[in-house]
Parts: sequence; structure tokens; C-alpha cells
Amino acid sequence: MAAADSPSAALRRRDLCSRGIRLAGKMRSDVVDLLDTYVERQGLDASASVAAVEGVPAAAVERWDEQTGTQRLLENLAAYRAFRVLLSQMLEEHREQLGEADATLGRALASVLLQVSAFAYHLEELLRLESRGPPSEEGAPPPPAPHLGLFERKLRGLGVLRELAQWAVRSARDLRQLTKPSPGSGSVPSRAESP
Repeated sequence: MAAADSPSAALRRRDLCSRGIRLAGKMRSDVVDLLDTYVERQGLDASASVAAVEGVPAAAVERWDEQTGTQRLLENLAAYRAFRVLLSQMLEEHREQLGEADATLGRALASVLLQVSAFAYHLEELLRLESRGPPSEEGAPPPPAPHLGLFERKLRGLGVLRELAQWAVRSARDLRQLTKPSPGSGSVPSRAESP
């Protein structure tokens, strides 16, 4: 990572990664709380099996340790951009379905949507620091929400929130990995850097 060669860039990257780890931890906590509320308000079983949600990359990855820092950031950014679209669709569906009848769930969804947007912006900042601007979002418009029945929409929402919780864990792990010194630098990672 060329931009990390200067001490000030390295300090800035470490600071952005540390803040990102805190943001991811807060987001995961809020998503877990939202999941509980969502399951209760939607009348779902918390153990319900949900198929993979179209448009959401899976948080699990093979050969995670072989990824470069830039690959990690790009995959995270793509995921959070997808979550921004999916959460917006969920919020719109919620408003159409319940209006203001369930303001608590609507507020919780809106809050997590804001956190996802802020985290995507944070990842874009990290990519800029790495001398690699974030890929453009322009081009193809976001896919329309699939036409699903009410129950299928509820299950889809459950799947989105579960995967988002997993991404928050992965993001913190990816950012911790970015704070580790490059191989051959002679530095020893601190004990707080383990995934």
C-alpha cells in the first residue's frame, strides 16, 4: 500500500481503522438489537431458516488471510453499498405496510441505515488514503425490490439483518488486519490486533 509509506499516512490509516472498528462494533450491537425487535414485531421465529438474499455478498470468505488490504476494503464497500439499498427497500416496505403504527421498528431501521451509510463513507475514506479512490456507484440503477408476498418479505428482511450482523464482525476483523504492519517491516503486531 503505497500511501502507507509515510508516517503521517500510516498514523491516519491506523486512526481510521480504529474508528472503523468502533463503528463496526456499535453497528453490530445495534443490528443485533434490531434483529430482536424485528423478529418480535414481524411475528417470526428467531431460528427461522432463511435462504441467501439476492444482492448481498456473503460475509464468509475462503482464504481470508490471502486477501490484500485493498481487496478487503473493496469487498466491504460493495457489501455496505448493497446493504444501503436493501435497508432502504425494507424501510419503504415497512412504511407502506405499517405506516406509523410501528414507529419503533421504523426508527431502528432508519438508524441502522444511517450507520451503514456512514460506514460506507468511512471505507471510501480509507480507500482514498490508500491512493485508490472508491469505485463509482454510478452506472446501473439499483435493482428493484423483488415482488414478494408479505411473509417472504419478512424472511428476506431477517436474512438481510443476519448477514449485516455477520458483515459487521468481518469488517472489524478486516480493519484489524489493515492495522498490522506489512510483512517484512520488522514490527510486531500488538496483542489487540488478533481477529
